[in-house]
Amino acid sequence: MELIGYSKCGTCQKARKYLSSRNIPYEWREITKKPPGIDELRSIISSGIELKRLLNTSGQSYRELNMKEMLGSMDEEQVLELLSKTPMLVKRPILRTDSGKTLVGFKEDEWNKSI
Repeated sequence: MELIGYSKCGTCQKARKYLSSRNIPYEWREITKKPPGIDELRSIISSGIELKRLLNTSGQSYRELNMKEMLGSMDEEQVLELLSKTPMLVKRPILRTDSGKTLVGFKEDEWNKSI
């Protein structure tokens, strides 16, 4: 199992505590040091996650880049390329389970059902 996140993110810290408190082993991946590439982002989408769910709409990068306005004129490939180059635009944490399931963001109820 791999948990992709940002160490200073409070939600990512909650997700790590959740997994640790249940003795669920995982590998931590710092999104700023090893961001998801376009192929990995495509894989996440193909697992059933909508492209919009991959966007960190509450983040500073989202506001600075005026993403709300830009998204209307961008196709999926352009958004994926931007996400791969600007990892702070990616919603986190991302949990990739050994069974191929992907969870984006931390919602304890959702994780309880899926892990």
